[in-house]
Amino acid sequence: MAIQQGKTTWRKSSYSLAHGDCVEVASPLPQSIAVRDSKDPQGPVLGFTPDAWASFVTTVTDGAYDL
Repeated sequence: MAIQQGKTTWRKSSYSLAHGDCVEVASPLPQSIAVRDSKDPQGPVLGFTPDAWASFVTTVTDGAYDL
């Protein structure tokens, strides 16, 4: 997945900690949702299809990963 730094708008959760360490999400991109670590904005980016991302968000929202 090609991400154009400076042309992609990234956002992070309003629930991120005060120091801001969180994942960031960029969407919509052509046919994908991009995810990166906010501590390493020039680092690797994971790409997901919109369906896969929606499934993940639903699973998290439903509490499947709660500790």
